[in-house]
Amino acid sequence: MEIGVHTFVELGPAVSPAERMRNLVEEMELADQVGLDVFGVGEHHRPDFAVSSPAVVLAAAAARTRRIRLTSAVSVLSSDDPVRVFQDFATLDLLSGGRAEIMAGRGSFIESFPLFGYDLNDYDALFDEKLRMLLAIREREQLRWSGTHTQTVEDRGVYPRPVQEPLPVWVAVGGNPESALRAGTLGLPMALAIIGGLPERFTPFAELHREAARRAGHDPVPALSINSHGYIADTSQAAIEESYPYAASMMNAIGRERGWQPMSRADYEAAATRRGANFVGSPQQVVEKILFQHELFHHDRFLVQFAVGSLPHDRMLRSIELLGTEVAPAVRAELARRVAA
Repeated sequence: MEIGVHTFVELGPAVSPAERMRNLVEEMELADQVGLDVFGVGEHHRPDFAVSSPAVVLAAAAARTRRIRLTSAVSVLSSDDPVRVFQDFATLDLLSGGRAEIMAGRGSFIESFPLFGYDLNDYDALFDEKLRMLLAIREREQLRWSGTHTQTVEDRGVYPRPVQEPLPVWVAVGGNPESALRAGTLGLPMALAIIGGLPERFTPFAELHREAARRAGHDPVPALSINSHGYIADTSQAAIEESYPYAASMMNAIGRERGWQPMSRADYEAAATRRGANFVGSPQQVVEKILFQHELFHHDRFLVQFAVGSLPHDRMLRSIELLGTEVAPAVRAELARRVAA
């Protein structure tokens, strides 16, 4: 199993965007040094998040890392130009020596749609057409494309071409079964976000994805990633105490926009239990929870979002260190033992 980190690069009142960017590059460097497999950076167009162009930030990491894979988490493809998305990540792939990935999604916020002149009524149609255009660009150098929500291109080359053939494209899925079916039918790996509720409720999405891939003739079946919130400290109590104020502040701010019930301390502690959605705890607790979910999903990748809220930089670094030096080796060893048994 690949194990890594993703972040939305939240901003707090005491940290400037420039400082947060410097901290982010340091976090990506450390993730590489402690042996993690993937680092993902999200795209947002809001004042409370620092990154609107993941490829630019990941390019900075490419120069400071050696082996870790660098992915968007996500690229809001619905409100972007697939040609530019491909070019940006092909460039990142060249800079990183073949470590770039695109995680394409429709986005959890809507600010980018009016910003770039798109109609929210076309929410799903935009994503579907742009994803197919991105795959057409990936498939061949000369693009012929007739678009409804995209441009029409008459036999034009798209450059540069990446090191990897093909450049990996994942589809990020939240609670939409049609998205899981689409990813499977297209033969694309799926990143399934689980940030609330019982994880076992999400197993039908994994099954839909795999069955759609089989029906479409894709062999092997494309990979599955589970993406969740979390925080690791030396003890379970410290993990709750240190992370709850920041996570609650961020989630409740978003909740007020969307009409959610406020998240209480009891809610947060419940989500940190074995059958909860969040990976908050000591290294051993997080190991056990990853292995428990692997029995449910048999997934190929696990990404944890540590910086839920404006978590202090030193705590973010410690969580990354514990994930890489204690959690990941234990998970890999146990999964290898199970395969050999």
